[in-house]
Amino acid sequence: MRIYHDSDVDLGVLKGKKVSVLGYGAQGRAQALCFRDSGLDVTVGLRRDGASWNKAKEDGLKVAEFSDAVKGADVVLMLLPDEIQPDIYKQHVEPNLKKGAALEFAHGFAITYKLITPPEHVDVIMMAPKSPGDMERVMFLEGFGVPALVCVHQDATGNAKAIALALSKALGATRAGVFETTFDNETKTDLFGEQAVLCGGITALIKSGFKTLVGGGYPPEMAYFEVLHEVKLITDLINKGGFELMWHVVSNTAEYGGLTRRDRVVTPESEEGMRSILADIESGKFKDDWRAEWRAGLANLKKMEADEKQLELEVVGREIRKLFEKK
Repeated sequence: MRIYHDSDVDLGVLKGKKVSVLGYGAQGRAQALCFRDSGLDVTVGLRRDGASWNKAKEDGLKVAEFSDAVKGADVVLMLLPDEIQPDIYKQHVEPNLKKGAALEFAHGFAITYKLITPPEHVDVIMMAPKSPGDMERVMFLEGFGVPALVCVHQDATGNAKAIALALSKALGATRAGVFETTFDNETKTDLFGEQAVLCGGITALIKSGFKTLVGGGYPPEMAYFEVLHEVKLITDLINKGGFELMWHVVSNTAEYGGLTRRDRVVTPESEEGMRSILADIESGKFKDDWRAEWRAGLANLKKMEADEKQLELEVVGREIRKLFEKK
């Protein structure tokens, strides 16, 4: 994968261009503010008079309703939740997207699964920061940036890649490093990482570890510290220097125990489960399941959220975290 840095990218590609950011959640806010501070002409597209509308105005940004933000825009960024993008696109973007504009995404879900099919006369690109929005803003204000991916799905103007890279530079991402990939690769690896490891896998591992210790007669508070509280310490070490640094920093006892016992937890059956997750993503089954859940009003998701809050692990955790709050 080629890596781009500041010296490889011309921010001037966006000079005099109208950039419209649709959505003002964590990604929308961070990107809009960084773009503005990098000298771009930014308008935020939202529903009128909602909380996000007022927040964007308080932040000093130009605000317009979705359709008005898209009209005349040279770059339209779809920084809205995956589940609502198709409807917003059909109602507000498609009728107003000018010929030769660039339609940009921060995640490839809608394009990869053909929930949005842009016209042939526009560029379709992605600039996907590999970080939550809040951290993007923090790193930008500190004079650096977070890594990002750039992709080109459709190059109608011959300038699509240059625009995607310029957006990454305006976010500060080229200070860290920007990797070129494809919509398909970004979408499917991102979904897999979330489901199998980062969000699904790690929470399942923590739940099982807590259940095992408490079931063995150990205090819930001790179990919480051992299987949840210290996770950040380990992941920070791995993030900083890989497995090598983590094994170097922890005790020899922890290293020997971890290396000789971990395969009892993540087994060949676990990896088979991961392959089935990837198969669902590649076949579109997960996309179909998620779309059906959205159309049903998220009833199952809301129930799972409610059930999760009642776990003993969560109840104990809420009390322990209060000890760390600044008085």
